[in-house]
Amino acid sequence: MEAKAVLRLARVSPQKARLVADLIRGLEVGEAIELLAFTRKKSAPLIRKLVESAVANAEHMASRDNTDLDVDSLFVKQILVDQGPNLRRFRPRARGMANRIHKKTSHITVVVGEEVI
Repeated sequence: MEAKAVLRLARVSPQKARLVADLIRGLEVGEAIELLAFTRKKSAPLIRKLVESAVANAEHMASRDNTDLDVDSLFVKQILVDQGPNLRRFRPRARGMANRIHKKTSHITVVVGEEVI
């Protein structure tokens, strides 16, 4: 059984979010949540809440389908960080000019699944 959770338009650069995503890819859910709780990056709490949401989605799907689900056997099957739209802001410069500032956003997708024995 697979369950997924998606966070769209997260105000963090995709490059920085991928650093945290690479840490937990393939780990068991309990280990991933524990690792994210002590990671000092801006995207760590966002991804932690997303993993917890995916686990809750898996529990809901299991109860809806009347199947047994062992939460301890879930692991992070797939985690994707894609680029969202850029927010464009302008910063004033000398001689009446302006520079464009790009504030990047991310779309983060987490898929959790049971290990196949």
